[in-house]
Amino acid sequence: MNETSEFSETKAAQLAAIEQSGWGLPFRFLQPHNLAFWVYLVGVGGGTLAIARFFGAGGGFYAPALAGGVVLFGLYLVPWLLLLRHHNRYTAQPAGLLAAGFVWGGVAAAFWIALPANTALLEIWAKIGGTAFASDWAAGLTAPINEEWGKALGLVLLIGLAPRLVRSAYDGFIIGAFIGLGFQVFEDVLYVYNGATQTFGVAQLGTSLQVFLIRGVAGIVSHALFSAIFCAGLMWVLGRTRGERKVPLGVLTMLMAMVFHFAWDDMGALSGGGGLFPLLAVVIAVVELIALFAVLRLAARQERGWIRALLGPEVEAGVVDPPLLDAVSGLRKERKAYRKRLRSRRKARHLVEGAGDLAHELAHAGGRETDRVAHARAEVRRLHEKP
Repeated sequence: MNETSEFSETKAAQLAAIEQSGWGLPFRFLQPHNLAFWVYLVGVGGGTLAIARFFGAGGGFYAPALAGGVVLFGLYLVPWLLLLRHHNRYTAQPAGLLAAGFVWGGVAAAFWIALPANTALLEIWAKIGGTAFASDWAAGLTAPINEEWGKALGLVLLIGLAPRLVRSAYDGFIIGAFIGLGFQVFEDVLYVYNGATQTFGVAQLGTSLQVFLIRGVAGIVSHALFSAIFCAGLMWVLGRTRGERKVPLGVLTMLMAMVFHFAWDDMGALSGGGGLFPLLAVVIAVVELIALFAVLRLAARQERGWIRALLGPEVEAGVVDPPLLDAVSGLRKERKAYRKRLRSRRKARHLVEGAGDLAHELAHAGGRETDRVAHARAEVRRLHEKP
């Protein structure tokens, strides 16, 4: 009787986790009766027209630079997507939702919002503080406001399009990273084009490579990082799942992302324009990465709890043992401990992936028994028995 009651409780917790997380639900982009859908289309449409106007006049002459920028930063996307795919492993978001975030960041946030807003605000700073002040500080006083809120608007629209999918701070972190990555890549191509125009089209491919190397290295601690932190903070403010509304933490996290953005854009002025620039760049990058992983760890708590609840009945049934549950729902420390326990990195990786696949199938099946769930469960058992 006690075992039945305990199993019923774990099954109820599993169903509650599936319902609360929205994991397994499809993303439907085409929603003509949803205002968020039309605002999204207006933003992306406006950004597309801005791109056509901006590159249209000189696009033919500067085609080598544009082509080089697109190819180089297209390749640059690959490791980023692999990294974000790795982190999108708890209650994973659908690819269509993440793609919509990427497009918003690259097209709407960059060209529909940031480009005209930055131009206008930079002129205002020049009028208020003079040319020297604007040269030193205007970028850092402008971009963190226009760009971070412009990117975050994409997250708000995606909440409107998929309210049951975008629930936790971790969702905001992952979606924000994709939005920021889109902004970053499109902005980098814009920098390639501007670099070619400044040299009047001389050595366009060389200019593309130079911008790629500089912006590629700087991109490690740029828009994807800013937006991941900012959007996680925004989700804490909104508090879309029980127990996750933390307004002071959310506001401080958003402000932290904006301060990082300010420091990066105005690093020349902060360093006094001298030899301190490289040292300051390294210090800021290290601080940003420490903050990023701290936010990631804190934001993942809810998701990790959902994974544990989702696999609870499988633990009761003996399919997933407690150490494997700790590894699949845990952080790097738990996965490392599991590898040591099994004394096989390969087997541990396969079991963690298998348990993750089982959780994925259970979520898509809504906790019901299906052939795909049975197959995933059998695969976990097979991996356990495999030497």
